[in-house]
Amino acid sequence: MDVSKYPEKWQERFKFFEQYSSPASKEFKVGIKNIPQKKRILININWLAFIFGIFYFLAIGLWKKGLSLFIFSILLAIGVTSISETLIYGTMPLTYIMWGFTANYAYYLKEIKGDDGWNPFKGIFTK
Repeated sequence: MDVSKYPEKWQERFKFFEQYSSPASKEFKVGIKNIPQKKRILININWLAFIFGIFYFLAIGLWKKGLSLFIFSILLAIGVTSISETLIYGTMPLTYIMWGFTANYAYYLKEIKGDDGWNPFKGIFTK
């Protein structure tokens, strides 16, 4: 696995995912507990994806997963507002978190494993 063409933070993320597998695995959960807090945040969340959402996914070439998450976000917002309009204020932060927590592993799958599918949650909740 040659990750030298990527920035240092991506190299670190890729090596961690290669060693400990997907975020849904037991190995990952054990491995993430044994690293410092700052690195734990680096591995788990992507702040640019958290802030920019679909635009960040498009910029790094994850357009399929970005489109899937965008549609999911819209459907979630429609579903929640049909129940109560005030619930949207609690739901919107969840969509930002969803973007931030799926970006790193999705990019790893695309760049290292060659998996450029439509499922943005692959490896996040289940192996």
